[in-house]
Amino acid sequence: MSPLEVCVALLILVGIVGVVVPVLPGSVLVLGAVLVWTLVQGGATAWTVLVVATAFLAAGAVVKYVAPGRRLQQAGIPSSTQWWGALGALVGFFVVPVVGLFLGFVVGVYAAERRRVGHADAWPSTRASLHAVGLSILIELAAAVLAAATWVVGVAVS
Repeated sequence: MSPLEVCVALLILVGIVGVVVPVLPGSVLVLGAVLVWTLVQGGATAWTVLVVATAFLAAGAVVKYVAPGRRLQQAGIPSSTQWWGALGALVGFFVVPVVGLFLGFVVGVYAAERRRVGHADAWPSTRASLHAVGLSILIELAAAVLAAATWVVGVAVS
């Protein structure tokens, strides 16, 4: 492996970690690393790798919102509760380092659901929201890993 490929591999790895730890823009880092490799490497193989990796990441970006959103609708959680969760996640991100995003989301969803349906029925909605967030992370992680695998195949072929 060339020094460029080692740097690209490290950046892809950081991007994959960034999917799970939402402090870094994971998918963007993976795509950026593959783009840099493509621009330096050149050739039909490199550009094919970029197109396929971009397709995986774009599909993951769409599905990570659609699938959990449908699950939340099926669970009867209104979009207003989801917005309160998003607001709580935003506040939590800045107030509590590293875990604040998740903590704020949970607090936001719970507070909205407690106000809407009461304490006893707020926890099932909160759990359903957490499952949806977990599904979203898994979908994005799968897309990033598929893009990384595409790059590995491209490096092996070229």
